[in-house]
Amino acid sequence: MTYKPATANAVFPPQARVNFAASYPEGPHKLVHGLDQHPLLELEALAQMAQALPEQSIEYNRGDLPLGVDGKPGATGLTIGETIRNIETANSWAVLKNIEQVPAYAELLNDLLDEIEAPIRQRTGKMLKRQGFVFVSSANAVTPYHFDPEHNILLQLRGTKEMTVFPPGDARFAPDEVHETYHTGGPRELRWDDAFQPAGNTFRLAPGEAIFVPVMAPHFVRNLNAVSLSLSITWRSEWSFAESDARAFNKLLRSVGLHPSAPQRWPGQNRAKSLAWRVLRRMPGIS
Repeated sequence: MTYKPATANAVFPPQARVNFAASYPEGPHKLVHGLDQHPLLELEALAQMAQALPEQSIEYNRGDLPLGVDGKPGATGLTIGETIRNIETANSWAVLKNIEQVPAYAELLNDLLDEIEAPIRQRTGKMLKRQGFVFVSSANAVTPYHFDPEHNILLQLRGTKEMTVFPPGDARFAPDEVHETYHTGGPRELRWDDAFQPAGNTFRLAPGEAIFVPVMAPHFVRNLNAVSLSLSITWRSEWSFAESDARAFNKLLRSVGLHPSAPQRWPGQNRAKSLAWRVLRRMPGIS
């Protein structure tokens, strides 16, 4: 896709784009945005979209969860449509994944990402695998401690939440073996330890504010005392895919008794391990 310069109607104002360019890709930071009152992001529109999405694109569960969970939490007994329409009282947390499967939401996602594409290309390569996620949360809901493989900007649209972000690539907060398991098909949830808390950087997000979260930066989210609605716009990069491949290759090395070094964070590169993994995974019995 060709880069389209931001216009006077851009959602991210000029200073926000300057701040993003200065901090990308390793610095978590707050931004401001002008995305509000959008008809596609009203609760009824989201409930209808959620009911049309395939089952694998929906995740929802209880909101009164601890910061650390062991695997996926159980179901609530409500449908996704009921959860969103009754989010004021449902005591739930829901995420609608890959909203770009619906053409109108794909257009919204691409318009937002086009505004910030230039510095991304300059730093980490072509913007790949554009995806969008919508989070709808009851008051006081918790999204437990986890990490994500995408570069991510979370735009707060309704309510207030706090996201606590930990340094990416630091094995104290997400051991290398956990990264390796995730990149070969394991879960993204992480084991929480209260001793981690002082090292986290907590960002409070109100409507009109956003946060950039680096690839694989561990984090958890607490919603405050009102319903929260957030839109997450994400992308992968050549750099992030190489890091993922290096993690998978390290798991293979570890399985034969070696102790591989962790992949480098940006601006370091992981091309050798990435290439090795891409060759090996084509062989029978390697996955």
